[in-house]
Amino acid sequence: MNQAENRMFRKNEFKLGTFSANCSSGMAVTKVPERWVNSWENNARLVRQCDQAGLDFMLPIARWIGYGGETNFHYNVLETMAWAAGLLAITERISVIATMHTAFNHPVVVAKQIATIDQIGAGRAGLNIVAGWNQPEYDAMGLQLADDHETRYGYAQEWFDIVKKLWTESGAFDWNGKYFHLKGVHSDPKPVSNLPPIINAAGSAQGREFAVKNANFLFTPAIDLARSRDELAELKEQSKNAGRDLDVLTFSYVVCRPSEKEAQDYHKYYADTNADWAAVDNLVRLQFAHAQSFPHDLLSLIRDRMAAGHGGFPLVGTPEQVADGITELYETGFGGTTLAFVNYADEFPYFAEHVLPILEKRGIRTGA
Repeated sequence: MNQAENRMFRKNEFKLGTFSANCSSGMAVTKVPERWVNSWENNARLVRQCDQAGLDFMLPIARWIGYGGETNFHYNVLETMAWAAGLLAITERISVIATMHTAFNHPVVVAKQIATIDQIGAGRAGLNIVAGWNQPEYDAMGLQLADDHETRYGYAQEWFDIVKKLWTESGAFDWNGKYFHLKGVHSDPKPVSNLPPIINAAGSAQGREFAVKNANFLFTPAIDLARSRDELAELKEQSKNAGRDLDVLTFSYVVCRPSEKEAQDYHKYYADTNADWAAVDNLVRLQFAHAQSFPHDLLSLIRDRMAAGHGGFPLVGTPEQVADGITELYETGFGGTTLAFVNYADEFPYFAEHVLPILEKRGIRTGA
């Protein structure tokens, strides 16, 4: 097998990927009829577009129940490991990430699953580790969500230690830890890329310690860029002191049109006039009750952005204005951002044709 380049490990280039295309409505909590349908056919169409355009990765959300409201936002979700396997099989260059909850997925099983999809993609797979926050999903699974982050991330650390040992060591071993007791386990084949890229979204101190120790990429929102600049400098220093090279990704939503008025009018149409506010409020309530990913003092701003793009950074306007927003993220210190559209496969080609060349001219991206 010829190993492909895992684009997540490219240096000195601002990474671009998609987020949540495996979920109904994607990132837009809206009632408009053209909102994203997360069918396999649509995902296959999108990944081929992204692969051809030179995007770096596709990142899914692992979701098990919807958020209610008129649309029951995220009620229909393609399971991320199977989704990633299918996308890797039909592409050549793009990296595809599987998102796994540590509490819902046994580490020995996940180690072999990731190794398998990495074989399919010739080294282009990745793993997004979720330590857990969504109480209703734990209720649905009949599990108890630990109230404290120390327990959640202590469990996640042992979980990932097992996965990494299975990936990097030959032969069978026993494991007697606090949370897992295993006998004679091994995992073969190994991942093609030895250690696939690891992503972790974390807002708490414990979560960020976990990301600094284990992840290649910490995933965090860009709500206020002045605040983000200080936050990123602190994370980079923390990573450097730990002898690691942690990069930081954020997430964005895109409304790109030939004129600013067209973009702003469409933004108002889907994210205000036709927002599913009941689902938005359920989403905000659960995020603020159980997660520390979003700063709690910016609630009103976050609520509006939740409707437009699940709390992502707004990239709204002409191609030049959208490119300016991405450049601003780059200059703030982020290593990349995900992109979301009301309808990914219908809107991405315009972005690829008109925005990517601007980023290439600015030296932020290289051509496909």
